[in-house]
Amino acid sequence: MKKLVLGSLLLFLAISINAQSKKTKDQNAIKEMCGCFEVTFNFAETFNYSKDSTYKPSETKVDKGLEWAGLVTDDNNKISIQHLLQVGNPAKPMIIKHWRQDWIYENTDFYMYNGDNNWTFEQKDKKNVKKQWTQKVYQVDDSPRYEGSGSWVHVDGKSYWENTTTAPLPRREYTKRSDYNITLRGNRQEITDYGWVHDQDNSKIIREAGKDDVVLANEKGYNTYKRVADSRCKAAADWWVANNDKWQLVRNKWDEVYSRNTNLSLETKVDNKPLYKHLFSDDVTQEKEMNTIIESFVKK
Repeated sequence: MKKLVLGSLLLFLAISINAQSKKTKDQNAIKEMCGCFEVTFNFAETFNYSKDSTYKPSETKVDKGLEWAGLVTDDNNKISIQHLLQVGNPAKPMIIKHWRQDWIYENTDFYMYNGDNNWTFEQKDKKNVKKQWTQKVYQVDDSPRYEGSGSWVHVDGKSYWENTTTAPLPRREYTKRSDYNITLRGNRQEITDYGWVHDQDNSKIIREAGKDDVVLANEKGYNTYKRVADSRCKAAADWWVANNDKWQLVRNKWDEVYSRNTNLSLETKVDNKPLYKHLFSDDVTQEKEMNTIIESFVKK
């Protein structure tokens, strides 16, 4: 009997150690996306299914930039990374607050994009997200963008994570196109020997209430993040140290909004300005004012 109990205990410990080892590998892979990177953004429309003979595909987009990805939160079940673009004269660069990604272990609460600045709140069963990580991606003003859950895979010397989820139109599209209202994003984050890559297979979706989704076109995205010396992003890292307190208050307010666990609809503009223009103002520094601004964008 003692041998049976001892054997069961050893088996339990072996499983626990292996599970912890897998989780540690996941955490290390996520944190490999931190640092200073030369980024190349590549997007091309591959196929279109429009019945309109005058349809014009989106232009191929290739762009480059220097980006700092700083670790904001490093907890056992949550890792948060803030991206900052560093542009202009290297001697006196301009810093632009870019996107943020949060990684949450075995998350069950989701805001799924449903078109027209609406996110539907959904809860998943714990068993459906077991050992998975949710990537939650936020706009430059920390409002929601898209999120999805999946398992990090470590095999044959590769570490990658994949998920397909709905998202708003990207910035390069929404000012130019109104013939679709949802991007179905096939995301793959893979750690490489030079940094990491964001590989995308996207569909441009027309969604209307009471009708089946229609695929207007497909798109390929391939963004490479080539690691360079952190010293090249010193201006961005310093900017974040100086400005993190303000954006912590913004994140706190959004966390309160998200904790309401209900469908979320946001205004596109208030006082004829989008949210990021309100919050990016150097004159907006007080928590109460920031809370009021954010709340004014949340439709009741």
